Amino acid sequence: MQTPLVPGTYSRTETEPFKRLRRTRMTEPLRSMVRETELSKNDFIYPLFVVEGKNFKKEVSSMPGVYQMSVDHIVRECVDVKKMGIPAVILFGIPKEKDEVGSGAYDELGIVQQATRAIKKEVPELVVITDVCLCEYTSHGHCGIVRGNEIVNDESIELLAKEALTHTQAGADMVAPSDMFDGRVKAIRSILDENGFKNIPIMSYAAKYASGFYGPFREAAESTPHFGDRRSHQMDPANSNEALREVEQDIIEGADIVMVKPATPYLDIIRRVKDRFGMPTAAYNVSGEFSMVKAAAQNGWIDGERVMMEMLTGIKRAGADMILTYFAKEASAVLDKQK
Repeated sequence: MQTPLVPGTYSRTETEPFKRLRRTRMTEPLRSMVRETELSKNDFIYPLFVVEGKNFKKEVSSMPGVYQMSVDHIVRECVDVKKMGIPAVILFGIPKEKDEVGSGAYDELGIVQQATRAIKKEVPELVVITDVCLCEYTSHGHCGIVRGNEIVNDESIELLAKEALTHTQAGADMVAPSDMFDGRVKAIRSILDENGFKNIPIMSYAAKYASGFYGPFREAAESTPHFGDRRSHQMDPANSNEALREVEQDIIEGADIVMVKPATPYLDIIRRVKDRFGMPTAAYNVSGEFSMVKAAAQNGWIDGERVMMEMLTGIKRAGADMILTYFAKEASAVLDKQK
């Protein structure tokens, strides 16, 4: 039996061939033949921000090329997305009015519900995923009901389940709870099943960290908390084992896809989740990751296109089966050029 190599102890003998690892890197055809990770348009989910009104399109100042759009523009955007070969979008809604209980989130005539119906009518084959949370809809900007100084859990998940149901009734193909409250996947799975939607999958934000990378998103979704923060329900960035417990609980409760958010600073978590559970795994390449690349590229500090593709490839290499990314259209165009 051959003695296993111990790191740092091996030295080549004169009779052994010199291994030139560069040989398979010398030309692009050779590199493509041995490439271990292939990025595809089918990996992408494109986030969209929908607002009330007509013929409205406003660029998010901190996210170049990303817009708040009214339903008519959203539909046109979805037509283009489908033509490009991107299979799915995820919708975030910004209501005209907000209140303490986020009633616009679960209003049957709410903005996401309107957009979902319009998209499914015009582009029925596009997968429409809806973000399920209250933060865009509450006057205080938190993800659930606030009692005193506490963001309460159980009352909040009742409303989240109601929101998921109205999204599904409007035609959503998948719902994605992003709140990180305990028990919300079970509550959503129960209400969907009870109302005849047993085949609607849940993509759970299972390991969502209390991250500083969300800043530009909060401008786009108009969801900055008016007081406090979200550390009582989103995860501590220092924790890894806790992420596995969170993911496991969501799987037990009925999640069909589990997500890690953000992506790039948490590649180790994506890998651990994929290795441990073998579940379809999503990663959210969040607004801060996007905006940093854009800002550095605009200043001439990096090659933005190259870094974009490297970042997305790294996320997939870590184990993500699907990537929510604002780069979806740009990356798809690059993939088309590489054919």
